[in-house]
Amino acid sequence: MPARGFNHAQGLNPYQNWATVLDCGDIPVTPFDNAVAFKQITEAYRDLLRRPAKTQPKVASPKAMGKDGVYHPRLVTLGGDHSVALPALRALNEIYGPFWIANNEGLIAKEGNIHAGLRTRIFGNDYHDYEEDSKQNFEYIETEDLDIIGVEGVVKRIEEVVGDRLVYLSIDIDVLDADFGAASEPGLAPGTGCPEPGGWTTRELKAMLRRLSSLNIVGADVVEVAPPYDDAGESTAWAAADLVYEMFGLMVGNPLYPVDGYVARKNHRGAVKKPKDEL
Repeated sequence: MPARGFNHAQGLNPYQNWATVLDCGDIPVTPFDNAVAFKQITEAYRDLLRRPAKTQPKVASPKAMGKDGVYHPRLVTLGGDHSVALPALRALNEIYGPFWIANNEGLIAKEGNIHAGLRTRIFGNDYHDYEEDSKQNFEYIETEDLDIIGVEGVVKRIEEVVGDRLVYLSIDIDVLDADFGAASEPGLAPGTGCPEPGGWTTRELKAMLRRLSSLNIVGADVVEVAPPYDDAGESTAWAAADLVYEMFGLMVGNPLYPVDGYVARKNHRGAVKKPKDEL
């Protein structure tokens, strides 16, 4: 689909630009031992990230450079359980330093972390789960905050927290609405192990992503997709693929360093004509 890949909102085609987009295939892992599986995924990440990026900068950019002085590829992972982010962050930590999850391993930065889209019921009789976010150095945005402050407000909050740091972006597909109120309307993302009603729409999430072009993303994932639970039209898989496409646009649209061949056109958001404009 590269020829039909132009993203009008981001003003670019991520497949026909400065970056080379490659499918690295599946990582073979054992289904019988999680500890061994984590090691296998971590080693696969290390192997992929050790390689230098195909497109090297024209001018040195220390911020985007790994601790080894090399510019590395940026990986987008598709996974099931959200724990697949842990091996990715272990490997990224070796290159860039602390990021995000697994505070006990020292992989989380002390600030600049944000958890958006919270809405589910929590365990126990208090706010323990929310307090855990704070202990893990996370700020959080609840799902209904979108109704109060809007897309622009959510985006502004994320940018304020993250700033110009290097970013690992993780999207749990169950952030999307999975309202099973009617058999004919199975929700936007039923194919997940933790479907929850009252989530964001795909349109709302895409609107946020498209406005987060300032994020310095060095790695990303879309997780919690469970094909056996998906509907006949594979709506969850389609939504996940669309979100990955938006991630590609964000990463290509922000090269992190000067590159040859970068093509971006004027963003046409807000340029829709009203009928009277034709008069």
